[in-house]
Amino acid sequence: MVLLSLIATHTDVDLETVARLSAGASEVSSSLVDSGTAVSGSVVLATCNRLEVYCETGSDADIEAARSAVVAEISRHSGMSEDLVSRSFATNTGESVPQHLFAVGAGLDSAVVGEREIAGQVRRALIEAQESGTASGGLTRLFQTASRTAKDVGALTALGKRGLSIVSVALGLATDLSEDRDWSKKSVVVFGTGAYAGATMALLKERGCTDISVYSSSNRAESFAASRGGKPLTRESLPAALTRADVVIGCSGSDSQVSAEDVRRVREAAGKPLIIIDLALTHDFEPAVREIDGVELITLESVRLAAPAEQAESLKQASTIVADAAKNFSKQQLSREMDSAIVALRRHTLDVLESELEKVRAQHGCTGAAQEVEFAMRRMVKQLLHVPTVRARELAAGGQQEDYIRGLEALYGITVERGDAAAPAKGSGSAADDTAAGTGEDDAEPKSA
Repeated sequence: MVLLSLIATHTDVDLETVARLSAGASEVSSSLVDSGTAVSGSVVLATCNRLEVYCETGSDADIEAARSAVVAEISRHSGMSEDLVSRSFATNTGESVPQHLFAVGAGLDSAVVGEREIAGQVRRALIEAQESGTASGGLTRLFQTASRTAKDVGALTALGKRGLSIVSVALGLATDLSEDRDWSKKSVVVFGTGAYAGATMALLKERGCTDISVYSSSNRAESFAASRGGKPLTRESLPAALTRADVVIGCSGSDSQVSAEDVRRVREAAGKPLIIIDLALTHDFEPAVREIDGVELITLESVRLAAPAEQAESLKQASTIVADAAKNFSKQQLSREMDSAIVALRRHTLDVLESELEKVRAQHGCTGAAQEVEFAMRRMVKQLLHVPTVRARELAAGGQQEDYIRGLEALYGITVERGDAAAPAKGSGSAADDTAAGTGEDDAEPKSA
């Protein structure tokens, strides 16, 4: 099992490009796994400022083929050229894969360092992949460990106590831009009914805002308002709500963008300033709205620039937790892979042993001599397996597990099943019980993560 990830984030790629790459992101994993390419599992993490594709493949030799498959699928869904898609993504392999994902889940790679919303998005990415059947065992363990690491960072460092998020920083900016900082007096319109809209509703209520209306181009406003509060808007009632609004918050990222001309027309009779917060990656509002008199526009870039710097000690603690978790995860994955190799070798050896013992029994029956021969042969097999088992652990610790596996394939013709340590080696017969060889403390059974 080999993991790799393709990463396009706000730190390396402009948000417009991230938005274009994300078109059809929900279908990429299924397309990859169903295409019969080198990708055996896939999870896509798509947020307001990042697109990350995590894949599992069979071996290091398949990495380039897997990357090419991802690039081709994203190109097909986004309409961007494969060359541009390829240049937009950085590729992680080895320990860099958990290192990056764990940092992301803990909020260390966010526009607002330490934000907690991303942890929920990491959990949802795995759930969606599991529901669609694209989450392999290795990727499931990776994302579950990322969620546990995020909880540890939140519980053990000051980052989790700040309660900062993209939404909270955006609302803070809106407060600073307002003539009246009292949210209980403001009329707010929220576009969207997704996770960011839910977080926005909760934070608005914390600030004392009660006049909140919700609009959804997909007609989900009524059900959203029933569970979250607020007044649902229809296409017909939206213009009047925008006319009286003090703040409008875009969280939907729908295809129907509100133009500057539409905003200018409905605001002509307002007679008061308007603050527009556009948190949608694909923009709910045309950027030209900032040119309208009396309108202030807050974007994700505004949030990134305004996000407070975290204390160095908190970041150091969080980074240490993430680094240790990534290192431990990688060690466990190496151990699992070596378990597969050890089990395959033992089963192969035991098959040979059982074949030879059958010959002894056929010739000598259940005599004392036959039992002595069997006892001696089992002791010999135990001794023969001891050194290869110890060497497997030593080579895994040094990152040389591939050398060991290739050696088994070259010497014994054993093909190790990478994905499941308990699977029998290809080409072997029915394996005898491992304990038949009396391998005792050196037994290596598959470990659960």
